Amino acid sequence: MLAITPFKIDISDADLADLKERLGRARFPAVITEDWSRGQPLSLVKELTDQWLNAYDWRQHEQDLNRYPQFITEIDGQPIHFVHVKSPEPDALPLILTHGWPGSFVEYLGLVGPLTDPKAHGLDGSIAFDVVIPSLPGFGFSSPLAATGWDSARTAKAWDTLMKGLGYKRYGAHGGDAGALVGRELGILAPEGLVGTHLLQIFAFPSGQPDEMEKLSPFEMEGMANLANFEKYGGYQAIQSKRPGTLAYGLVDSPVGQLAWNAELWFGFEGGGAAHVDRDLYLTTNSIYWFTATSGSAANVYYEDTQTGSGYREVPNPTPTGVAVFPEDFRSVRSFAERSNNIVHWTEMPSGGHFAASESPELLVEDIRKFFAGLGG
Repeated sequence: MLAITPFKIDISDADLADLKERLGRARFPAVITEDWSRGQPLSLVKELTDQWLNAYDWRQHEQDLNRYPQFITEIDGQPIHFVHVKSPEPDALPLILTHGWPGSFVEYLGLVGPLTDPKAHGLDGSIAFDVVIPSLPGFGFSSPLAATGWDSARTAKAWDTLMKGLGYKRYGAHGGDAGALVGRELGILAPEGLVGTHLLQIFAFPSGQPDEMEKLSPFEMEGMANLANFEKYGGYQAIQSKRPGTLAYGLVDSPVGQLAWNAELWFGFEGGGAAHVDRDLYLTTNSIYWFTATSGSAANVYYEDTQTGSGYREVPNPTPTGVAVFPEDFRSVRSFAERSNNIVHWTEMPSGGHFAASESPELLVEDIRKFFAGLGG
C-alpha cells in the first residue's frame, strides 16, 4: 500500500519577497533584434517580468490551487505530488492526466469540473471520471528528483503503481507533450486494468518508404510544415537532451531566465502562441517551478528519454489509443502512428494548439469523453 499524505501549498513570505527582489533588479540583454528569429523578444520578456512583479497575485492563486485536494506519496524512492478529485457519479472511470514541459498540473485543473461532475456542466452524467493529476518526477512539488533514470517508461510504471495504490483496478490515461510520451509508454506497458490511453500528440515519423509522403492529407502536410519549423527553432530540446545540468544553474538562479526559457514553447518560436496564452496560468506555472527550484530537474526528462529512447521508440503499443490533433501544434500523422499503435480513435480539431487543456478545454473534454465512451466507459 502507498503511504499517502494530504498536501497544501504554502510558500513562505521570505520566498515570495526573494522572488520580487530578484525580478525588481533583473538585468536584461542588449537588443540585437526585436523579432523572434533569435529567441523570445525583449519586449515580451520585459512585459511578462513586469506582470509577474507588479500585477500577478501569487497568494490568490495559491489559495485557488489549495481548493483542490492534493497529496504526496513516494513511488520507487521518488516523491510524487498529485491532485485527486472523485466524481459524484457512482460508475465514474478513474483517469490519470499527465502534463508536459514546461507545464504543470495546473494546466488540467480547468478540466476537473466537466470531467468529474458532467451533469453540473450540462453534460451526460453517464460518462464521468475520477481525476488524478500528478506532477511529473522532478517537476514542481514532485521533488527533489531522487535519482537518475526517470524516463517516460519509468514514469508510466509509477503511474500504474499510483492508480492501483489509490485502489483503482480499472483506469484510463491522457497526456500531452511529455505527458503524451508517458501515456504511450503506459500503452506499451499495457498493465492490467488500463482500458485506453488518449494523447494530444503521438510522435511517429516518416519511415522512408516510397510514396508515403504523397499519401498525406492537406491537414497532415501542413503538420509536416509545423514539424519543420520545430526542427528549425527547437533548441531547448537539444540542450535539455544533452546538458540539463549546466542549464539548471541559470534557470534556478534567475526568475527572468526561467520565464524566457519556458516561453519558448508557451508563446511559440515565432510568437504564434501568444494570442492563446492565459498569462495568469503561465505565471502560476512559472511560480511553481521557481519556488520549488525545479526548472533544472524538470529538464532531465529530455536527457533520460534520449538515453533510452523512451517515448519515441517504435515498439508495439497494444492498448486502445486515441489521438486529438490540434492544428496549431505538431500534427500527428495517423498512417505513421498506426505502424506500432492500436489506434481506435482519431480527431483532427478545428482550432487550438499545443496546450489544449488550457487553450481549448471544451474540445479536449469532448474528445476525452467520446474516446472512453467508445471503449465502454
